[in-house]
Amino acid sequence: MNPNRSNPILRLLAIPASAALAAVLAAAVATAPSAADIVKLKSGAAVDGTVLKRSDRRIWVDVGPDVLSFDMNDVASVESSSAGASVETKQDTLFSTATGLAELPPREQAKILGPAVIKVSTPGGLGSGVILSRDGYAITNAHVVQGETNLRATVWFAQADGTLKRTDIDDVELVAINNHIDLALIKIKHPDGKDFLFAPVQDAEKLEIGQNVFAIGNPLGLERTLTQGVVSTTQRSFDGLTYIQTDTPINPGNSGGPLFNTKGEVIGITNMGIRGGEALGFAIPARYVKDFIRNRESFAYDRNNPNSGHNYQKPPTRQQEGAPPSLKDGSAGNGRPTGGA
Repeated sequence: MNPNRSNPILRLLAIPASAALAAVLAAAVATAPSAADIVKLKSGAAVDGTVLKRSDRRIWVDVGPDVLSFDMNDVASVESSSAGASVETKQDTLFSTATGLAELPPREQAKILGPAVIKVSTPGGLGSGVILSRDGYAITNAHVVQGETNLRATVWFAQADGTLKRTDIDDVELVAINNHIDLALIKIKHPDGKDFLFAPVQDAEKLEIGQNVFAIGNPLGLERTLTQGVVSTTQRSFDGLTYIQTDTPINPGNSGGPLFNTKGEVIGITNMGIRGGEALGFAIPARYVKDFIRNRESFAYDRNNPNSGHNYQKPPTRQQEGAPPSLKDGSAGNGRPTGGA
């Protein structure tokens, strides 16, 4: 038997939220048990029940006699007294991972994660970054701070009324820099001595082609810009390193900013796009970020050498065929000259 035929409530749930749907929901909620979750719809209706499951696209609510399902595009907000109760965090060196995170649309995640995304400015330009610990440790790209000693971080602090307060912080320390993988670790000091809001890093790498992702950054100086797309390729190789390829728009100024999944985890750090190409953006995978932070002592910044850290230069191209004259001295043995490559 098709339950949608025998149950008029479930039949109506297939259509967008409306005044008619609100009336039906009111009748269903009247018989629902007391619950701590409230789902507010854009139509003005509110549903009391128990949220059983939610993704970035749909939410399922137990209202007693029925389980109601809504498209997240029709949902204005979800209030729950038990929100975060099932989330477990694990502290690593200077970052955290989390389990039990709910999948939410980018617009909802942006409200939660917004204060963790920063703008990094230098006399030579600007980029983005993401705070990974309550102590103010943050990640950005090495090319954003390369050769600079005067850094500034712009942070947006969450206020009690739900707004964000823009604050410039000049007390920024460059902790470590790795030019090879294009990552830099900085530490910013809270002006009031409080803890920072931070974003979790994905623990075990779980990436799929086509999964929804989004980036928050400052492209061309346009602060707090959110762009979204999907993972195009999970392992794109360049110069011996692998990157996450995405069709999420990545522009100058996004460099060093986070690429999030719908759980709100940092899955990568955006660092480049292909000029002249459409929807060709790339991000450094989270596994590189974690390894860099754990081994930061090997890439410790030296204030007397702004270019500290390993920097692998490409060798010059060979101009002529055969071995260079300096190698034709018989040192290869048997009195014979060495061969060319």
